[in-house]
Amino acid sequence: MQQTTDKQLLANKTILVTGAGDGLGKAAAIAYAEQGATVILCGKSQSSLDAVYDQIEAAGNPQPAVLEINFETATPVDYQNLAELLDNEFGKLDGLLINAGWLGQASSLSQYDVENWYKVMQINLNAPFLLTRILLPLLNKADSASIVFTLDEKNSAYWGAYGVSKAGLESYMKILADELDSDSNSIRVNAVKPERVRTKLRMKAYPGEDPNTLPQPAELMDQFIFLMSNDSNKIHGEIIKL
Repeated sequence: MQQTTDKQLLANKTILVTGAGDGLGKAAAIAYAEQGATVILCGKSQSSLDAVYDQIEAAGNPQPAVLEINFETATPVDYQNLAELLDNEFGKLDGLLINAGWLGQASSLSQYDVENWYKVMQINLNAPFLLTRILLPLLNKADSASIVFTLDEKNSAYWGAYGVSKAGLESYMKILADELDSDSNSIRVNAVKPERVRTKLRMKAYPGEDPNTLPQPAELMDQFIFLMSNDSNKIHGEIIKL
């Protein structure tokens, strides 16, 4: 897959990033801003989002926006209000990175806490559905829009709700891509699947692993940028492993 080195590949684009306060979401938001995009920083921690906002602004990149939302508790009305706010403020959306996720617990399915199961499913699977569904009209207003999902493959014992939710998200991404697969559609749908990266979620999942052996999120940004740029206009329904 193509590597990106040129600056301003995303000039004049407006891109919403979920989970933008930390890890891959933070790295992607900063990378998109460095490439000229106006980034909407979306997540549940106002302080974390503000810190990313300050970093982007201090670098002299386009001024981002901050959109605080808790995907665990957000209702369909909250998503509708979010879409109306974005429509009034920006008029269109050129890109959407679905990245926010919750690990849950390491447990056998027979012992899995039911409330935790619901929380993981709400954040990792229900929220991406609700968000993409409500934002499709805004994405359709762009000449060439891109939806990118961050996936993870955990189909072995004790991954519980996280593994199930990520498998469901991959299926959702494929179904959405198939439904939007037509010459008349201006929205492309793809995904990235990082195998190993130094994030808080990874360190929580693998507490005995040496984080110094893992790449930093910023080292994986080439494909995140490429899939949001017009250079990827012919790429649709693909999952890129990193």
